[in-house]
Order: sequence, then C-alpha cells, then structure tokens
Amino acid sequence: MGLYHSVRAVAGATGDGPIDWNAVAEAAKESTEPGDLTLSDAETEGFTTDVRDARDRVREVGELDFDLPATVEIQNRHHWIDANVATFERVMAPIEQQAEYIPGVARVVNTGSMAFALSFLGNNVLGQYDPLLLADNDDHALYFVRPNIQRVAGQLGVEGDRFRRWIAFHEVTHAAEFGAAPWLSEHMEETMEETIEKLSSGELDRDSLGELDTTMTAVEGYAELLMDRAFDDEYDDLRRKVDERRKGRGPVAQLVRRFLGLGMKRQQYERGKAFFDEVADMRGVAAAGRVWDSPETLPTDDEIETPRMWVERVLD
Repeated sequence: MGLYHSVRAVAGATGDGPIDWNAVAEAAKESTEPGDLTLSDAETEGFTTDVRDARDRVREVGELDFDLPATVEIQNRHHWIDANVATFERVMAPIEQQAEYIPGVARVVNTGSMAFALSFLGNNVLGQYDPLLLADNDDHALYFVRPNIQRVAGQLGVEGDRFRRWIAFHEVTHAAEFGAAPWLSEHMEETMEETIEKLSSGELDRDSLGELDTTMTAVEGYAELLMDRAFDDEYDDLRRKVDERRKGRGPVAQLVRRFLGLGMKRQQYERGKAFFDEVADMRGVAAAGRVWDSPETLPTDDEIETPRMWVERVLD
C-alpha cells in the first residue's frame, strides 16, 4: 500500500482505450487506506434503524411513494472506489468507443488523473445514492463509507451516532426523488448520452449541459428541502461545522475540489434549496414534490431564479 505502487500501476496502463480502468482501480486503492469495517451489532442496527426511519419520515413529510433501493451497503473506501470505477467506465464508454489510436503517454495521463480523482473522493465521500446510470438493470444503490463517517465525526467533534443519522437522512432523500420519479434516471441518461455523443465528435452541447445542470440543481435542492423538514433533530451545527471544514482545507485540497467540480455542486445545493424553500413556503412541501411528475414539470433555469414562474406554470 503506497504511492510507489500507485504510480507503478498508472505507469503500466495498457489497452487500446484512453483509460485503463483496471489500472485506475489498482492505483486509486494503492494510494488509499481502506479503513476499518468492523461493525458492532449495535452499529449495524444503528445504520438499519437510521435508514428505515429516514424512509418513513421522508415518505410522511414529502407525501411521496417510494422505497429504498435494492442495495444498501456499508463500505470501506476500497469498496466505494470499485463501485465508482464501474460507474465511470459505463458513463465514459461512448467516448472511448469513438476514440481512435491513443498514444501510451496520453493513456497514462488519463489513467493517472482518474485514479487521483477517485482516491481523493474515496477519502472524503461520506454517503452516496447511486442511480447506476447507464447500467443494464434498474437497480439503484445506497452506500455509506463507514471509515470516512467515523473520521469526519471525530474531526468535527460531533457525536458519531447523530452524524451517521444525518448522513442517512440526506442520502435517503435522494432515494425518494428517484423512487418517486421512475422517469428521472432515464431522463438523465438520455441527456448524458446526448452530451457525451457530441463531446466524442468534438462538439460542446451547451444546451444538454445546461439541462443536466438544471436537473441536478433540482435534485440537490429538493433533497435539501426534505432534509430540513424531515430530519428529527436540529442540524444547523452539523452543517456549519461541515462548511467550516470545507473552507478550512489547504490550497491543494481546494484546487482538487475545483478540478472535480465540487464547488459547482455546492452552488447547485444553494440555488436549488432557495427555489424549493420558496415554493414550499407558497404552496407546501407536497406541492413542491410536483416537480417529479414528469420531465415537463422540472423547473427551467429561469424558473429556478424566479420560483413563482414555476408555480404559475405547473400548479396554477
């Protein structure tokens, strides 16, 4: 386990495509400690209870008909990396299929960049709802990266069980969105495929990128609305401490976050939350959930900035 072995895995990248995914997985894991996954019976029951309670509360508050995904896993960091290597490989397959001859140096650079990104994320992701986009089946998954949850709770000085419950509620809100809107995964897949197809031919489809960003803003914003209304404890202190931890990171970590687009994700949270807070204040949480009726009821970018426009178009 170490940097030398990680570099060696990247340097040995092979194959015909722009990225050697086996080398990505090996390099990312070689540079990432897996973390402890020894759970007591009480901790296992705690995860189960938190997820079940989150499902029940979100159903009640959002008036949504959904269930938990087929797969709910408590993972170490290596498990998370493996799952997400598979996701990235699926998503990027159309581009790879269009690629012609790839010089070995380019393959090594691409492989190293992806391994670095997944190693960074694997050390920082707390939980993930994975809609398994472009997979051959309709199963979704819910992951909790237990070593990261424990480490961050200790760094923030917050009680571990409470922090775990907060993470569980947040991820289950995403399960609610995709469960209540069976069309959402397909809609996102089609938009991604359009974007990737244009990229593979050297074009930048700003319309598809804009549509994907607007959809993700709705996804993140609605999750924040449900968290505010469904979580059974005050969590302003948790949010504040997490934000302070993010801002307090060193320049290298900040650069990596920008490289990975994590600052944009935070912007999606904030824009989406402001939209849904205003809609819920005007018409209630259940009315805000009408956004998941169909692709046509998703807010436009202009409507996110002016929620009353969406209310008048969809609810009136």
